[in-house]
Amino acid sequence: MKRMHTTLFGQVVIALILGIIVGVVWPGFAVELKPFGDGFIKLIKMIIAPLVFCVVVHGICSTSDIRKVGRVGIKALVYFEVVTTFALALGVILAYVFSPGHGMHVDPSSLDGAALSAYTGRTSEATDTVGFIMRIIPSTFVDAFASGDILQVLLIAVMFGFAVALLGERGRPVVNLLDSLTQVFFKLIAFIVKLAPIGVLGAIAFTVGKYGVGTLGQLGMLVALFYITCFIFVAVVLGFILRLAGFNIFKLLRYLREELLVVLGTASSDAVLPQVMRKLELMGVKKSTVGLVIPTGYSFNLDGFSIYLTLAAVFIAQATDTPLSFVDLMTILAVSLLTSKGAHGVPGSAIVILAATLSAIPAIPAIGLVLVLSVDWFMGMARALTNMIGNCVGTVVIGAWERDIDRARAHDVLDGRITVDLDAPDENELESDAPTSGVTPAFAKIGVD
Repeated sequence: MKRMHTTLFGQVVIALILGIIVGVVWPGFAVELKPFGDGFIKLIKMIIAPLVFCVVVHGICSTSDIRKVGRVGIKALVYFEVVTTFALALGVILAYVFSPGHGMHVDPSSLDGAALSAYTGRTSEATDTVGFIMRIIPSTFVDAFASGDILQVLLIAVMFGFAVALLGERGRPVVNLLDSLTQVFFKLIAFIVKLAPIGVLGAIAFTVGKYGVGTLGQLGMLVALFYITCFIFVAVVLGFILRLAGFNIFKLLRYLREELLVVLGTASSDAVLPQVMRKLELMGVKKSTVGLVIPTGYSFNLDGFSIYLTLAAVFIAQATDTPLSFVDLMTILAVSLLTSKGAHGVPGSAIVILAATLSAIPAIPAIGLVLVLSVDWFMGMARALTNMIGNCVGTVVIGAWERDIDRARAHDVLDGRITVDLDAPDENELESDAPTSGVTPAFAKIGVD
C-alpha cells in the first residue's frame, strides 16, 4: 500500500488540516491564500467545456442506435425530477420537525439589505422561464465555450454529435480526432489534479481565517441541520435508489473519496467534474451515458441545492415569525422545483436562486436572506458534495436502467479487486489485482443483469 502522504487522498487530508491550523493561528495571512483555491477551480473550469463537448460527441457517434441517446436523455430528466422532488420535500419536513429558526424573533425591518443588492438584482435570471430557455442557446458556436456554460456546450455537443453520426464513414476522421483530443484533455486534468492539495489549503485557510471557527453562533443549528439533512438524503434516499440498481452507496463514496475531499475543500463540484466522469467510465459505465447524464445533471439534478432552498426558506419564515400555510409550503416546493434548474451558471447562485424563490412567496420577507448570507459558504460545502454524489448515483442508476454498465467490472472496482488508473488512455491499461477472466471491457454493453 502507498504511504498516506504519497496519495492524493492523503495529501488533500493533510491540506485540510493545515488550512484549518493556518486559519486559526494566522487569520490575516490565511485570508491572503484565497487565490490558491480560486486559481485551482479556474484551472479545472477551463478544461470542462471542451472536455464535455468531446466526450458527448464521441459518445453519441460511438452509439449504434441514435434513438437510444434520446431515450437516455428522457430517462435522465425524469429521474432528476423525481429525486429533486424528494430532496425539496425532505428539506421542508426536517425544517418543520427541528424548527431551527424558532425563537430568534427577528424583526425584518431591523435587517440591513445592503449586502443583498449584488444578488437580488439578478433574480430575473432565475425566475424568467423564457429567459432560462433562451440562455441555453448560445449567441455563437464559440461563445458557449468562452462563457463555459455547460448547458450551452451540451446543446451544441448533442447537435454536433448527431450531425457527425449521420455522416457515417465520412464523419469517422472527426470522431477519431475528438477521441484523441479527449485523451489529451484527460492528461491535462491529471496534471492539474496534482495541485488539488494547494487549492484545498488555500480555500479552507481563507474560510477559517475570514469567518473563524466559531462564527456560526446562532445560525449553527441551521448549518448543522443542513449537513444532517444532506447526510440522510445521501445515505437513505440515494442509498435506497442505488441499492435497487444493485450497488452500495458507501462503496461508491469510498471509490470517489479523493474527489469528495476536493469538493469539501473548495465548495465547488465543478472542481472535480472531469475526474468524476473519468472514474465512472473506468468503473464500467458506458462513455456515452456518462457524457450525457453528468453534464445534464449539473443543471437539472442539484439535490443539495434543492434541500438548501426549502430548508432556508422555512428557516427564514420561522426566524421572522412568519406563519406559513399549507398553500405557502406547496408554493415553496413548486417554485423551488423550477428555480433550482437555473442555479448552475448564475453568479452567487445560492443567494440569487433563494431570492428568486422567495420573490414568488410574498408571505416570507425576502430581506431575511441576510440571515443566511453569512453562513452560505459553510452550507456551500455540503451543497456541492450532495450535488456531486447525486449526479454520480444518477449516472450509475441510468446506466443500470439502460444496461450500459458492466456490472462485474463495477463490483470489482467498488470492492477494490480492480484498481483504476486515471492516467490510462483506455481500459486496457487498468491495473488489476484480480483475475480478468470473465470481466468484460470497461465500456462494453452487457445484455443481462
